[in-house]
Amino acid sequence: MLCMIFGQLTNRDSLRDLVIAIEAHSRKTYHLGFGKNVTRSNFSKANENRNCKIFEEFAYHLIETARKKRANDNFEIKGKVCAFDSSTIDLCLSVFWWAKFRKAKGGIKLHTLFDITTQIPAFIVSIR
Repeated sequence: MLCMIFGQLTNRDSLRDLVIAIEAHSRKTYHLGFGKNVTRSNFSKANENRNCKIFEEFAYHLIETARKKRANDNFEIKGKVCAFDSSTIDLCLSVFWWAKFRKAKGGIKLHTLFDITTQIPAFIVSIR
């Protein structure tokens, strides 16, 4: 999980990209808590067996921590003010077969509730 969070925070595009970034810091991986060997096949196997809810719950924990730290009264409207965004993320059907959006198009819908006061997302959900 630490490696996947590292990949997210460093904006990695794929497991291969993540492994290359971790290998660049190979002398530090043990001290970072990644273990001795970090391989793409290990990531694949772990992600196949891991419940994705752990990442969702951790993300909401981080969001709540960040919201508490960023809260301020600079915004003039009192109360909770949120903005809502609904975006479609296009995906390749040959890779993401489960994300059939239209007849020949793949994608998911991402809904985000954005807390204007703290400038941090308050709620995120994806729908396929």
